[in-house]
Amino acid sequence: MGNTDSKLNFRKAVIQLTTKTQPVEATDDAFWDQFWADTATSVQDVFALLPAAEIRAVREESPSNLATLCYKAVEKLVQGAESGCPTEKEKQIVLNCTRMLSRTLPYIFEDQDWRGFFWSTIPGAGRAGMDDMEDEDEGARPLAESLLLAVADLLFCPDFTVQSHKKGRPDSVEDMQSLDSCEYIWEAGVGFAQSPPLNYIHDINRTELLRLLLTCFSEAMYLPPTSENCILNPWVTFFCSTENRHALPLFTSLLNVVCAYDPVGYGIPYNHLLFSDYREQLVEQAVQILIVTLEHEGGQPYRPPSPSSMEDQDSVGPNNLFVNYLSRIHREEDYDFVLKGLARLLTNPLTQTYLPNSTKKIQFHQELLVLFWKLCDFNKKFLYFVLKSSDVLDILVPILYYLNDARADQSRVGLMHIGVFILLLLSGERNFGVRLNKPYSLHVTMDIPVFTGTHADLLIVVFHKIITSGHQRLQPLYDCLLTIVVNVSPYLKSLSMVAANKLLHLLEAFSTNWFLFSAPQNHHLVFFLLEAFNNIIQYQFDGNCNLVYAIIRKRNVFHQLANLPSDPTTIQKALQRKRKSPDAISRTSSQETVSMEGSRPAVPAEPGTLKTSLVALPGIDKLTEKSQVSEDGTMVAVPPTESPQTPEHSIAAGTSDTESISGRDSEDVFYTEAEMARRRLSNSSSSAISHWNPKPDWVLSWKSKLPLQTIMRLLQVLVPQVEKICIDKGLTDESEILKFLQHGTLVGLLPVPHPILIRKYQANAGTGMWFRTYMWGVIYLRNVDPPIWYDTDVRLFEIQKM
Repeated sequence: MGNTDSKLNFRKAVIQLTTKTQPVEATDDAFWDQFWADTATSVQDVFALLPAAEIRAVREESPSNLATLCYKAVEKLVQGAESGCPTEKEKQIVLNCTRMLSRTLPYIFEDQDWRGFFWSTIPGAGRAGMDDMEDEDEGARPLAESLLLAVADLLFCPDFTVQSHKKGRPDSVEDMQSLDSCEYIWEAGVGFAQSPPLNYIHDINRTELLRLLLTCFSEAMYLPPTSENCILNPWVTFFCSTENRHALPLFTSLLNVVCAYDPVGYGIPYNHLLFSDYREQLVEQAVQILIVTLEHEGGQPYRPPSPSSMEDQDSVGPNNLFVNYLSRIHREEDYDFVLKGLARLLTNPLTQTYLPNSTKKIQFHQELLVLFWKLCDFNKKFLYFVLKSSDVLDILVPILYYLNDARADQSRVGLMHIGVFILLLLSGERNFGVRLNKPYSLHVTMDIPVFTGTHADLLIVVFHKIITSGHQRLQPLYDCLLTIVVNVSPYLKSLSMVAANKLLHLLEAFSTNWFLFSAPQNHHLVFFLLEAFNNIIQYQFDGNCNLVYAIIRKRNVFHQLANLPSDPTTIQKALQRKRKSPDAISRTSSQETVSMEGSRPAVPAEPGTLKTSLVALPGIDKLTEKSQVSEDGTMVAVPPTESPQTPEHSIAAGTSDTESISGRDSEDVFYTEAEMARRRLSNSSSSAISHWNPKPDWVLSWKSKLPLQTIMRLLQVLVPQVEKICIDKGLTDESEILKFLQHGTLVGLLPVPHPILIRKYQANAGTGMWFRTYMWGVIYLRNVDPPIWYDTDVRLFEIQKM
């Protein structure tokens, strides 16, 4: 009954607030206390009893009352942070104020005129009740700073959000000002050895405070996307600065809580249906806070200072302390803890059990992928640690699972991008290609052909599936997918027959006349595939008889490419055919084998599914920089404008033609990905192609650079030998031919090996903005209970219904 009364009282207070036309004095505690003192409303109640329309009405009609409401709520938080909330009543007041602010802040951010409100000082407020010693207005802090510091203090408040260390007298209260929060880190892991006992009340309180923190940081959602990536979020900048004395223990607590979480727990079937897991809610908020706070200045990745500059105190790293601390993690056991934790969580949705739905499946894998990305970006030693052992495959397999599962669902196009980005980043390192040679023996049920082989085979089979049966808006990713294949190709010791056939099928599909002529960049895909074949033939010929056999069987594809017609009549005929059959990739000629048992096909999004728009990405040439692998294995950067000096370098020179030179990359305009898809590749709408009129000169300009020499030489040597064996021995069984190819050699018969060219990911303003829109889009859609930002005027992205 009491709960109903408190809801009623709260609703009455809201009605009073919305109907009062005169400003209510800040000193009228009897009025303001109605919102937090005597009520025990849940966060869901606050959202239901304080409708959006009424918040907007107060904002427009009696702005001073909304300002006072926010100021009074912050004041209560500051008082709670100072006192340490010794009584249950004070704890309740802090939670109610936290909920009120989480509800009202988005409506303050959506109005441009109000955005500076929290960064102003309230006349006569002093430091929001903090420093009575000083002259009141002199030392006044902006309201935002008071709020952020109070929340930081409250996150380490004994008996409220952390376990008290005080033994003995229950009435003794720890002094909040002298408290060393490094002793109260929430979970063992990086930089902290003790694991405090689980306390679900503390977890719930932390979750509420983190939700408010995330709402404070969400001002970024209300600013349109811009090419000036140096615009930092003032809330994040202050919170992660030296002004926040809890920055280090809070960063460590968030990271450890995420990486130590085990959703399966003790492994009791259906345990997640029997009781609530409050730790999961905390972990979700913690990972979202981490990915939002880990933003760097100017959109450029942080580079750790050199040892010589470390002596100079001014250059010890970025001002954002969270980025600073992340970049300084260096102990192997810490790397191991973080990597194993992320791998455990990413693998969780893949786990199969005999009892259906008996284990908890986490939903925050997108946030985990962004966190993994930021770890690799800010801490290069962590990236090298990941690649040092085959543990990297524990990250690779779940990523490939998500990519394959999301390929038909247009609402998950952002997930496809982040997965491909991570693989592009990893593929720039030699060790990644080497690790892919480990046999793949896991039984993750995926809707892909059954094969026996390595992780490299898995990667190629999944990429083939994405290209041939993904939706059309994935076409801008084809360049990235094939760049990854090219990057790892010099290190692949033995491709399976399934994977070899998939690569040849892609070449067959991409080298048809109509596809090559129907868009200005389509021929780049052929260059990538030829470069991958050349790398394998030149550097890994011995173990790759399956690929060599597949090339011999499909030799007509290479001959057709070498003799590609460039006369106007053929070009026009090809384009006519394109208009009749707009399907981008031939799907019939791929010999589809049976999918894995128990797998379900990738399905489109349910009608009505919400999705957020993304800004378009730069082309592959802006996403990557070329490096050449020298003989001692070191990488040497290749200047962007590269011209062939000698005939034997013509292959390397030819590959430079894979780089996109389309005008869209040099523009600082941020298209949505829907517009981008319309501009890119051979879309089904003929209007997109009608502007494109390929000329014979254009075809000849890249046809002459096709790197076919190595493959043509291989065919010239091996085809007669294979044909002779077949005739002499009357062979019809391919295993005998494979045996012959396995023991064959081309030493001294092929052209001089070309240098290995690796395209390494490089950050730029375009990718920085993409990450920001993607990250906030995920956070927007994932926070539905309560729906913090739903139906507010978000400008960073559009919310679309499928």
